[in-house]
Amino acid sequence: MRFSLNVRQLALVGLLVAAVIAMPAVSRAQVAVGVGVRITVAPPALPVYEQPPCPTEGFLWTPGYWGYGPSIGYYWIPGAWVAPPHPGLLWTPGYWGFVGGVYGWHEGYWGPHVGFYGGINYGFGYTGVGFWGGRWAGGVFQYNTAAWHVGAGFHGVYEDRTFINNTTVVNHYSFNGDGGVHATPTADERAAMNEQHYGRTPDQVSARQSARVDRSNYASVNHGTPAHPEGMGVNARQDRQQNRINQGVHSGQLTPGETSHIEKNETGIHNEARSDRQANGGHLTPEEHSQIEHQQNQESRQIARDKHNNKTDAHPQGGDKGGNKDGGKH
Repeated sequence: MRFSLNVRQLALVGLLVAAVIAMPAVSRAQVAVGVGVRITVAPPALPVYEQPPCPTEGFLWTPGYWGYGPSIGYYWIPGAWVAPPHPGLLWTPGYWGFVGGVYGWHEGYWGPHVGFYGGINYGFGYTGVGFWGGRWAGGVFQYNTAAWHVGAGFHGVYEDRTFINNTTVVNHYSFNGDGGVHATPTADERAAMNEQHYGRTPDQVSARQSARVDRSNYASVNHGTPAHPEGMGVNARQDRQQNRINQGVHSGQLTPGETSHIEKNETGIHNEARSDRQANGGHLTPEEHSQIEHQQNQESRQIARDKHNNKTDAHPQGGDKGGNKDGGKH
């Protein structure tokens, strides 16, 4: 089939192409959300929460944020400790921008440097400009303990409180634009935006999918105040319990036999959750989530019992219990 355009039609096409090219980045990002989708309601303020400890050396913190679904509205996606695609990469969080009466989402990415993330103060070293959570050195990530909560026994750590001293205003705005943060990219952030980038890892995608099916994360249900903004889901719960096990081994509260038994149970729960997710498109059904949570509750009580009985690594047959009290927290 052959088409022909007259001069006027060609001119109109040219104007449309020019308009798209000149369209602000936030507007182009909005178009990517979905054809015809126009979000005219602002995302809720960022909730205040405590960061769970890093479960494994080499993992980086990706802060929580408000996602959006056309049928469910805004929903909270808790922060998570994630392994980067490969060593040397840092996470630039995504952010909402407000332009021309429309809120549009700018997707986050992995890259050699942290770029512009809307000036949003996500906390934990992401103060709105730059990044203070740690640094890569010789292929190993070193954690700034003034910004990030790391587990016991981490080797590459240091403390730099400069970002705390230099942060004079703390707000919980969740978007850039009128009514929120007013920020533009610095020269360094613009340079980082032009580097090679990597998208979200499968674990990040899975975390977003899990958050989306949990109604307690919906702003329409929690009114902008999630019950567990720190991420008390299956993965976060398992991370916490693993840290309790590590602390028990380090303090001597857990004997080798107790540790082996607990770790075997933890592995079983982890494998079950993984199999369930694989069978259901990357997420747990409400029934599966309830079952996994029930098993985690049982395991939490077992950890507490083993850490507070009279058996220790030094006295496997019983004796005075040493080390710090765990308190059964989970």
